[in-house]
Amino acid sequence: MLKIFRYIFSIITLLIAVHGLITSNFVFQHYMMFFLGLTMLVMGLEEFKNKRKVYGWYLLLFLYFHYLFL
Repeated sequence: MLKIFRYIFSIITLLIAVHGLITSNFVFQHYMMFFLGLTMLVMGLEEFKNKRKVYGWYLLLFLYFHYLFL
């Protein structure tokens, strides 16, 4: 289930980024950053699920700083 969420959030992020690059319209950049953060959250949860806690904490720490400076 987490893998499906990761793919969905990654595709949404990629589509918004490509749209912004092609049209030079960066109105949706905040949504792109939001979905990038959700992708990192899901990846961190996957790492915890796979018993790789160091990578999980690293991704969650990155997510925290991502939203702190967003």
